[in-house]
Amino acid sequence: MSTPESSLKRNQLGAPSIVFLVLAAVAPLTVAIVVLPLAMAFGNGGGIPVAVIIVAAALLLFAVGYAQITKDLVSAGGFYAIAVKGLGRPAGLATGIIATLGYNFFVAGALGTIGFFTGMVVMPALFGIELNWFLVAVVLFVIVFLLARSGIQVSAAVLGVALVLEIVILLAFAIAVFVQVGFSIEAFTLAFSPEILVGGSIWIGLLMVATAFIGFEATALFGEEAKDPRRTVPRATYAAIVIIGVMHAVVGWAIVSALGVRDAQAVALDSLAAGDLTLVLIDTYLGPIVGAIALVLLVVSLFAAQLAFHNSAARYLFALGRAGVLPRWLAHTNRNGAPQRALLVNLIFAILVAAVFAVFVETDPEGNPLPPVLTLVPVGLGFGTLAVMIVQAIAALSIVVYFRRRRDPRWWSTFIAPGLGFVALLVFSVMAIANFTLVAGSEAIYVQLLPWLLVVAVVGGVAYAAYLKARRPEVYAGLNEDLERFDELVVA
Repeated sequence: MSTPESSLKRNQLGAPSIVFLVLAAVAPLTVAIVVLPLAMAFGNGGGIPVAVIIVAAALLLFAVGYAQITKDLVSAGGFYAIAVKGLGRPAGLATGIIATLGYNFFVAGALGTIGFFTGMVVMPALFGIELNWFLVAVVLFVIVFLLARSGIQVSAAVLGVALVLEIVILLAFAIAVFVQVGFSIEAFTLAFSPEILVGGSIWIGLLMVATAFIGFEATALFGEEAKDPRRTVPRATYAAIVIIGVMHAVVGWAIVSALGVRDAQAVALDSLAAGDLTLVLIDTYLGPIVGAIALVLLVVSLFAAQLAFHNSAARYLFALGRAGVLPRWLAHTNRNGAPQRALLVNLIFAILVAAVFAVFVETDPEGNPLPPVLTLVPVGLGFGTLAVMIVQAIAALSIVVYFRRRRDPRWWSTFIAPGLGFVALLVFSVMAIANFTLVAGSEAIYVQLLPWLLVVAVVGGVAYAAYLKARRPEVYAGLNEDLERFDELVVA
């Protein structure tokens, strides 16, 4: 049986706290500044708010089945645990490896983002001083690590404050646009028309919008730390998807309203090089002082996302360590109930990956050094996004298979809804693979080869499962027994 040192601290998080953790990972202000303009430029322009609604609806279908399986399963293993339950140990192990790789690379890529925007964008804009992005990133990440090891409640509190600040400025921007531009039924109807909705590339639009929801799946990782997890986690999942969807749709509509439904895509394309479309609009509609505040809050948003994904990555490492797949040394918690060793491993891994790009600096054809947003960030965030999308699709399929094997009579909640969710997530995953260089934002050869790392993870996971079954049967059995054991602990 587990000891307190190998168990996460239970009864720490209510539904609001989990929602804060998830929404902070989504980083709504970062989405508004970075993702939505890209989706408008490469996707379907003025139809992006509708694309947000479509993606949210697809994820809610998945959440219907997810809400049912969480009543039978509570684990820090997240979607890895769901895959074990539904598709068996080999598939679950491969899923766990993909998820662990994805989250850990995502944290490494986020280092490049927060270091670049803080040291090379915000500091020069506000104080006229440019700082080395790597040093800034390391300092901020150490602060993130110290907060994470202080316990999940501390993380939730910090993320809650950051999230409120982000939402306030986004709502202020949206209200300012709607007040100054006005609401036009004609424009609203036009956004839903086939001319706009499928204008440009609806599929790329849906794909880019889907990346803006990455992070909602983290509700699965906090089951063991939740209060009454069989109710709290499903409620948090529904709430997270709805809030994310409404927020992105409202802000997206505000941007489209400011630009004009028909002109949104062209303006977004013209603004790609500068990457400041949303910041310019905030400055225009709220004034330069609020524009400066938005720059600061962008750093806050990135910091919050770093903290949220750091917690998520550590919990996958912790769960696989506790199951014996990774060294059991990882399955140790401190007196605050935080997986300190797993957090430390993620910290070291991300810094080492970032250090490679900081030392071996790439240059453009003119010999100028490329910023991390063109090198490290595509590798980390692009690969992490693809990995998480695939894990979401596997989890949806696992839910369907799990309940069909049990001959569950609830066809809507355990078959039809999660089945449709699986189809949608599969489409998003296939589109992400087919357009990976667009998701990653780089055409570099090593970026193009990254999806093959997932193939290696799948083959390696299945092979490792076969090895465990033949050579270490107690570990192989524990892949499932560990999940059952913690189910019993939560019931007790």
